[in-house]
Amino acid sequence: MRKWLGRIGFALIVIVLIAFVALASWEPFWAQRDDVRLSSRAYSADIVRDEFGVPHIYGKTDADVAYGVAQAHAEDDFSTLQDVSAMTRGRFGAIAGEDGAAIDYVYHLLDARGTAERHYMQLPADTRALFDAYATGLNDYAEAHPEELKLSNLFPVDGMDVAAGFALRQPFFFGLNGVIEPLVKGEPLLPEFGPAIPKDAGEDQPQIEPTRVIRDGAPMQISARPKPLPWGEDGALSGSNAFAIAPEKSGDGVTRLVSNAHQPWRGGVAWYELVVESEEGWHFAGANFPGSPFPFLGHNENLGWTNTVNRPDMVDVYQLVMDDSGKKYRMGERWLDLEEKTVTLPVRFGPIVLPVRRTVYRSVHGPVIKNANGVFAFRYGGIDNLGQLDAYYRLNKAKTLDEWQGILARMDIPSTNFIYGDAKGNIAYVYNAAMPDRLPGYDWRGILPGDDPRLIWTGPVAYADIPKYVNPASGWLYNANNTPFNAAGPGSDLSPDSVPAEMGVELKTTNRSRRAWKLMSEADVIDRETLERIKYDQGYEHAGYVADMYAGIAKLDLSDRPDLARARTLLNSWDYTADNRGRADSIALLLIREFMSSEYQNKVAPDPLERLESATEHLMKHFGRIDPPMSELLRLRQGEVDLPLDGGSDTLRASTLWDVHEDGRLAVRHGDSFVQFVEWEPGQRVRSESIQPFGAATTRPDSVHYTDQATLFVQHRLKPVRFWRQDVLANAASRKTVAHRR
Repeated sequence: MRKWLGRIGFALIVIVLIAFVALASWEPFWAQRDDVRLSSRAYSADIVRDEFGVPHIYGKTDADVAYGVAQAHAEDDFSTLQDVSAMTRGRFGAIAGEDGAAIDYVYHLLDARGTAERHYMQLPADTRALFDAYATGLNDYAEAHPEELKLSNLFPVDGMDVAAGFALRQPFFFGLNGVIEPLVKGEPLLPEFGPAIPKDAGEDQPQIEPTRVIRDGAPMQISARPKPLPWGEDGALSGSNAFAIAPEKSGDGVTRLVSNAHQPWRGGVAWYELVVESEEGWHFAGANFPGSPFPFLGHNENLGWTNTVNRPDMVDVYQLVMDDSGKKYRMGERWLDLEEKTVTLPVRFGPIVLPVRRTVYRSVHGPVIKNANGVFAFRYGGIDNLGQLDAYYRLNKAKTLDEWQGILARMDIPSTNFIYGDAKGNIAYVYNAAMPDRLPGYDWRGILPGDDPRLIWTGPVAYADIPKYVNPASGWLYNANNTPFNAAGPGSDLSPDSVPAEMGVELKTTNRSRRAWKLMSEADVIDRETLERIKYDQGYEHAGYVADMYAGIAKLDLSDRPDLARARTLLNSWDYTADNRGRADSIALLLIREFMSSEYQNKVAPDPLERLESATEHLMKHFGRIDPPMSELLRLRQGEVDLPLDGGSDTLRASTLWDVHEDGRLAVRHGDSFVQFVEWEPGQRVRSESIQPFGAATTRPDSVHYTDQATLFVQHRLKPVRFWRQDVLANAASRKTVAHRR
């Protein structure tokens, strides 16, 4: 008997070991591919790094340069490039576990790969050549550095894979995650989105029937609350500032453009600075995101632009009318089959990867999500469009304002504001968004009836109809993630009545906008010194959520909480400036962020008592006082570097989001990121300066460029951009040639 028990036990151990080995190794075999379209071209590029490690990539052709872009970026941050590459194949869960699997689910839900397969080959040949070359650069680096690989069989990739990454990530810049997440969870689309359904509502709960009225024979759905504003990059608050000053306002005849992007400091949407130049006329200095063969913002010899995230109503949600089988939905007088596809999500748990099966659905509207409250489809601006891949490339090489506007007029770039300046003294601001061309007469901010075919729009509004400014009388333009109707000052701002309500243009503002509009309107001349002072402004206006926060705290009865009463008194002494000087800066910094976050995302404001209590407890626990210098609280931390920071959430000098470390310090991870000042002086070649929080090699601790910009960054200083080749060579720290042979 004991012999048999021993054999059974041994057999069970063997089975467990086999299962473990299978779970630890199945995913790379499952992910093997035979559809990779490898380029047959040869490439060669020179990578010259300046004294700060910024790569300057030179090649005979644009494709050569794109190959070099991939190689240079991989040298500095191959870890993130692998994450992005895994996302383009629905394999990020095998690296990042449940969080990665959530992105893989969205990859399948949005049919990112299908979008690439349908449209990649329709792109112009030279654009595809750029993406094919970039993919080849990634493959060559991966082959040469197998010790760095996170995931087997992730490479080789091809140009279509890189394109799929664009299709996946772009909708999140205008907040699609703010719709997907609550739909998946079966929660209301935030309290502001249509009729609310209780969190615990199940199938046995009575459903709230949307109100319908008839206008001109058309069924309409009415909601009492506005659609929620979207979330930004990386699922957190987004933000950016941008400024353009015309020669007549600059005081010295110089046209100035300031890019002040607010992005995460690490990860898939962290800026990477580079300069590219080819013999085919591509010459551009700026920054891109991991997974892109070209910069997204910056300047060439003749013109430049920067971007800020805008928040138009780009997403429409429809409730489908299903038949009893749950397999068909009604569209007008017809019943259509609901498309469904079962996908496998690899989800890493420690040393093993579990295969998780999920079903994704699709209707003629777009992706579909089922939950306990019904079946919902959604449709968004830029859906099933890869035109942005070509548009950004053409913008890089544009030479005039007319050419530049002509590219934007294609409406291929789904969202983001563009602020522009050029050598001829032109400045412009385009509220760029492929906003759906919606039928008037419906409430597009509510949940729409899914059986009305008239509600399925087919394209964006015309470029002529979106808000824009070209050479306003004020001589200046700005945007700080605010409504486009505050952009150029008194007498130059557009009216909100200039666009129809169904277009969904945002009407909200930010503290940064209030400050920028005020400071720029008050300035007789906006010279370089004034512009720098505005860009690095750390002030708050006593308005909006700041005023609401103060009002809520003022109403608190703190008669039995002397500790909180002292904190309130301290807060009331604050000078509304996060400059590391006032005694109340630290407590104000801790309090404001949650109020700002709630207002930005259209959520219910936080409880004033809870926030005051939390801030007070944090400061007392870690500093033993409620008024420590803010410079001790707010830090820039990377490796051995630990420096004081200034600015706050929603100040023009932005320290937006942070991680709370064990010592109670706030290590900023999102805020001022890539900053660039560009100047066109009459009769002179373009010049520019830039800075980033860390350095060019953000994930290479052994590199001298891991944190070599940090001290300049915290001191509000810039470094030169070596745009011209002779300047690069005179300041070169290294030079190498990378090549791919046939």
